[in-house]
Amino acid sequence: MEFIHKPVLLRECLEGLNIRPEGTYLDGTLGRAGHSREIARRLTTGRLICIDRDAAALDAAETRLADCLEQVTLIHGNFGDLGQLLDSRGISGLDGMLFDLGVSSPQLDDPERGFSYMQDAPLDMRMDRSEPLTADTVVNQWPQEELKRILWQYGEERYAPQIAAAIVRRRAERPITTTFELVDVIKSAMPGQALREKQHPAKRCFQAIRIAVNDELGAVDRMLQAAVPRLAPGGRLCVISFHSLEDRIVKNGLAAFAKGCTCPPDFPVCVCGRKPEVRLVNKKPITSTEEELDENPRARSAKLRVAEKR
Repeated sequence: MEFIHKPVLLRECLEGLNIRPEGTYLDGTLGRAGHSREIARRLTTGRLICIDRDAAALDAAETRLADCLEQVTLIHGNFGDLGQLLDSRGISGLDGMLFDLGVSSPQLDDPERGFSYMQDAPLDMRMDRSEPLTADTVVNQWPQEELKRILWQYGEERYAPQIAAAIVRRRAERPITTTFELVDVIKSAMPGQALREKQHPAKRCFQAIRIAVNDELGAVDRMLQAAVPRLAPGGRLCVISFHSLEDRIVKNGLAAFAKGCTCPPDFPVCVCGRKPEVRLVNKKPITSTEEELDENPRARSAKLRVAEKR
């Protein structure tokens, strides 16, 4: 299965990167290496740097990128630390960077990782299993108000107050240790009409807890601030997001780099001196074709934004 894996928006990403055979490129979310493999195959004297916070992805890349490993550099790290990861290795002036945000298919499909509400597993949800914070800690130790905040803010869960209260009541009796136990608590706090909706009742809560455990939104913002200054003139930045919170950060971040000036609109002249740093290649996000959606339903919510360094 791993070698017929179809990466999301592959053709659109390759076009967006505008790959030069001698260029230096970065895949900041290696995952199953689907995007990386196709980028590396288009290089001759060029270099591809692959980053992933999940050590399992890097281990698997030895096989998945076997035919082009001589052109690849593998780095274990969080793309939220992009500046430090590149600067410490003397890497700058990249010709293109790609980031495919969110949880990867192998992580979702591995029941032991605890990402899925469809399979019973310990409450983990760490993308990097060397990190100390787990879903177990969030669910069993975080204050009720903080639980309510993340369920509402990261999961857009309308029953966040009731669910947070139910979690606190249940954990006072005994710890909530597995995904199915958490699903039961979530369901117990929701009205019957919500349980009958097409979407699984625990989907939004699991998304919220996963985002909190991995600081996903903070990492996206830090990545954008580090990526643009480290692109060469004409270099491309491609970012795929899968939900509105990520996409809003990417959209607003790239718009700020494209605008440059931060002076209030009523100022007669610019006094901040900031110039536009990127050009937005696509004003609206690129989405999957119907053909791709037929082959890969998980691509339905994917949005690709592309910017070019001035």
